[in-house]
Amino acid sequence: MPVNALYRDDFYLSTCEAVVTAVHEDGGIELDQTCFYAASGGQPGDTGFFERPDGSKIELAQAKHGATKDIVVHVPLDGQARPEIGEKLVLHIDWPRRYKLMRMHTACHLLSVVCSYPITGAAVGEDESRVDFDMTETIDKDEVTARLMDLVNQNHPVYVQWITDEELAANPGIVKSKNVRPPVGLGRVSLVCIGKNSAVDSQPCGGTHVSETQEVGQIHIAKIEKKGKENRRFRIRFGTPGDEA
Repeated sequence: MPVNALYRDDFYLSTCEAVVTAVHEDGGIELDQTCFYAASGGQPGDTGFFERPDGSKIELAQAKHGATKDIVVHVPLDGQARPEIGEKLVLHIDWPRRYKLMRMHTACHLLSVVCSYPITGAAVGEDESRVDFDMTETIDKDEVTARLMDLVNQNHPVYVQWITDEELAANPGIVKSKNVRPPVGLGRVSLVCIGKNSAVDSQPCGGTHVSETQEVGQIHIAKIEKKGKENRRFRIRFGTPGDEA
């Protein structure tokens, strides 16, 4: 059944209460609401645990979408207890991991500002992310790092605005990705905006992000790889270039 995905409106919500609405044969758990981000758009799903009324825990391997985007299935680790339908649980996401993913995902958006080429692929990770661009130009990774850190240090606000699916369809030019469809089908689409009045950037994205660019922290481009004649892969890591040694 459709879930109230609380993370769509509050990226910093790390715990909440929920009621079990379904338990799949393979152990997957559905809830009436959740703060667990479901894997999508290159960002991994949240991990963490459920706290049962008796204080015991159900450790989770991942959260993912079901047959449609309005269904979130929480997948327990092997050997975990199965909750009962109607049981009330307290949800706890692995916050340090989620926060790193939020910082990394925001960094990917900043990279798309510095490198204004169509995006052909992306994957957000805890320690390294990658963004692929449709480009043939040669670009210096240290120059890109310097421009990224300028945006981070300017501490622009990062926030979400909502538009309808119809508004997105009428403005296809705001989509930077060539291969990944924006998160449509729920009647509304989230635009991740950076800077006052979206002065730095605005693009459709269903992921989770920090609230200001300064939270991203120290990042750098570790490597730029040539992946075909018209594709360049940028690898983003936390820390400074000297951390590579």
